[in-house]
Amino acid sequence: MTNPSHLRPIPHHVSVARHDLRNPLGEIQGFADILADEARELGHPSVIADLQALSQATAAILKQVNQTLTAEHLTANPGASDALGQALQVFSQETAEAAAALHTRCAQLTGQPFLEDLARIRESATQLGDQAPTLLARMFNPVPPELTDLDQIHEGDGETVFFRKPVAAAPGSEDTTFLTRTEAPPAVTGKILVVDDTEANRALLTRRLSREGFTVALAENGRRALELLGRHDFDLVLLDIMMPEMNGHQVLTAMKADFALRHLPVIMISGLDDLETLVRCIEGGADDYLTKPFDPVLLRARIGACLDKKRLRDTERELLQQVREAQEKSDALLLNILPHSIADRLKAGESTIVDTLPAVTVLFADLAGFTEMSARITGTEMVRLLDELFTTFDLLAQEQGLEKIKTIGDAYMVVGGLPDPRPDHAHAIAELALNMIDAVDQKFAGSEFPVRIRIGINSGPVVAGVIGRHKFSYDIWGDTVNTASRMESHGVIGAVQVSSATHQLIEGDYQFTRRELTQVKGKGDLTAWLLTGRRPETTVRPSTP
Repeated sequence: MTNPSHLRPIPHHVSVARHDLRNPLGEIQGFADILADEARELGHPSVIADLQALSQATAAILKQVNQTLTAEHLTANPGASDALGQALQVFSQETAEAAAALHTRCAQLTGQPFLEDLARIRESATQLGDQAPTLLARMFNPVPPELTDLDQIHEGDGETVFFRKPVAAAPGSEDTTFLTRTEAPPAVTGKILVVDDTEANRALLTRRLSREGFTVALAENGRRALELLGRHDFDLVLLDIMMPEMNGHQVLTAMKADFALRHLPVIMISGLDDLETLVRCIEGGADDYLTKPFDPVLLRARIGACLDKKRLRDTERELLQQVREAQEKSDALLLNILPHSIADRLKAGESTIVDTLPAVTVLFADLAGFTEMSARITGTEMVRLLDELFTTFDLLAQEQGLEKIKTIGDAYMVVGGLPDPRPDHAHAIAELALNMIDAVDQKFAGSEFPVRIRIGINSGPVVAGVIGRHKFSYDIWGDTVNTASRMESHGVIGAVQVSSATHQLIEGDYQFTRRELTQVKGKGDLTAWLLTGRRPETTVRPSTP
């Protein structure tokens, strides 16, 4: 008796028995169905009836396994396990004999089709007959007396779960690569990784999936699966739960913790069909769950649904990436015309940006002689020359932490002390002006064109803000700006002219020559100063971030 009357079935051991008995039965039915389809395609009607009968017999014994192997049924029907054991032995023997007979018949057919898969059916039937007595007996043993092929793994709830110990890898298994059948349709509809420690299950899924046009890769354990996932791009993973080294739950957890893999859909496939296992898989991030033996139509539908979702997710990610790239380009363009802090305020929703700044220094620069030169060179040469020169000015301004406001023709405007106030705004502008004079002299040294720069500087309060809605512009206004412009227009070619306001801020660090200006437009008579250089004891001031 496999079920002594004084022992009650242990629910988890019943679940393990159901799982391990359904595996070979699923292999037998799966290969029988595939062979029947191929026999129809290849024109061998003589074997179709036998294969269909084999599939029907397997379906019947599967139904008996499913009905019998529940703790509730075994508790209410103590003799049910004995009846199932006898039925399994009869089925195992008859199936092995039927597969052997079909093997002999098919060996006589042209091309000797189906021999490999018929051998698999016979092996699965023999395996079923060998395993069934031990699996059924364990359902009633509190501590299994023989654990020669099982490991104990303690789960968090205190229940002991049994997984198969690792077995020696099949020759060449470490070199498992993508497999497809030559008979498979040429159209590839996706790349699928099949993860299962049972070779027959891997072979069955490969046959089914390749017939559907999928490219299939195989992994015999969880560690191997993660290796392949790290090296190849897949569209879907079919993942067994009960495996050596790493079980399916651990592989799923590792995938969902990996940013590159977390979006890859996973269908769990297992002979375990209890609700707790299903819920654990879904909560762990699995997209779906199928029990062995799986219905091929249902498998195809579940795979199709997962691949459709992945394609939608991939499209969504591509669109989001395009949006991010467009946003980055937009931000970069915005920063080309607006200071960083002003751009941030604009993006934050400020519709009107106006700031009053009590102390800044404004620089205007103009290229003297450029108009005459532009009449003697091509438009392309003129634009290229201005681009090179103004790019140099931009870099010099950036070194001093200054903000370029705009260029107008061959004129250049830059300000120190905005949008963020700084105490050394006048010194930073003075350093820039001297460096700009040197840059122009070097650019046109030895040139036939006598181009030189004229610079004017003034310090004081300004109003700064953003104008425009479609084409933004950051600009400044006020008498300080007007005076700086007059300092430039009434200046000396090849020199830097500063107002009295700026002179007071930096006179201790620089050398000057006094000038008296008369009839300055809108200003009358003014005193101005030519900045001629740094004092000998002056150290060049670094930029202020």
